[in-house]
Amino acid sequence: MNRRDILKGGVAVGVAGLAPQLAVAQTTYAPVPKGWRSYALTARIEPTAGATKAWIPMPTFEAADWQKPGNVSWTGNAKVAERVRDPKYGAEMLRVEWPADQQSPVIEVTAQVQTQDRSVTPGRGNAAPLSDAERKLNLAATDLLPTDGLVRETALGIIKGKNGDLAQARALYDWVVENTFRNPKTLGCGVGDITTMIRTGNLSGKCADLNALFVGLARSVGLPARDIYGIRAAPSQFGFKALGTGSEVVSKAQHCRAEVWLAGNGWTPVDPADVRKVVLEEPPGNLDMTDAKVMAARKALFGSWEGNWLAFNTAHDVTLPGSAEPAIPFLMYPQAEAKSGLLDSLDPDKFRYKITVREQST
Repeated sequence: MNRRDILKGGVAVGVAGLAPQLAVAQTTYAPVPKGWRSYALTARIEPTAGATKAWIPMPTFEAADWQKPGNVSWTGNAKVAERVRDPKYGAEMLRVEWPADQQSPVIEVTAQVQTQDRSVTPGRGNAAPLSDAERKLNLAATDLLPTDGLVRETALGIIKGKNGDLAQARALYDWVVENTFRNPKTLGCGVGDITTMIRTGNLSGKCADLNALFVGLARSVGLPARDIYGIRAAPSQFGFKALGTGSEVVSKAQHCRAEVWLAGNGWTPVDPADVRKVVLEEPPGNLDMTDAKVMAARKALFGSWEGNWLAFNTAHDVTLPGSAEPAIPFLMYPQAEAKSGLLDSLDPDKFRYKITVREQST
């Protein structure tokens, strides 16, 4: 797919987004707030000998209507362990240091958190206006999410003829759903280099790629939007295997969601990446876009999401406190550093960690 094809696809999205609602009644996916669920998330970090520093993201993002963080505690043999925040986005993490001669560095941190399902009717509500500072932050370009050039050109093609923030956000969401695909070979959750995705026409990846594409496109046309980095914590209550966990061990269950600010609604949940995950992974796999499960997820994931996921932060271009290494694109995985630099958080042979989650009675 070349750039011309991409822009053409953007103009045509209105037609694609109005596909007939075939057999949606056969499958239900409709998260609505119905009570808080309590979780304990534990990350045990055991980097190889020689590691002297680590940074562990924690689910301390706070949103009155869907996530309430609780106590955080830790144990281990670190000489320093302290809660710190990224000064720009407020991303909270546990910063750890070990003695240089520590042979078996280890830290275990447990965070308590409550979540619940979210659901809004896009275009309706009485949320207070977004503050000027928050609007500026959530319209800003980042290293991998530029808001000019090809990104803006593409977004303008997608929203052509669409008036108002709701219509424009919906057009962008539908376009991402229709034109991207989940690539199972992408490492981790992807990187989120949206300019390369658009320039090459390779609109594939995982959640940190596909939802970043939505966020970058939205910001480029004046719609405040943000990625929220987190981790799945429980099975889907609706039986969607692709949209939940199957084990208490969630070391590889990281997931990035997104939000867009809509007048009246305020921060509105969206997750086009999970629609593409349903297409690829929901049994029996490789579902058609008109499959009932896909259409149910597509309808719900513009305005709602399940409370079986824990949010860490919304930070981009994160400089790890106490590290001389370059900023990382986002903080969703534990990070560790040795004299040679940052360890590969996706390489279990060099950087051992285990993340578990348990749901608790409220």
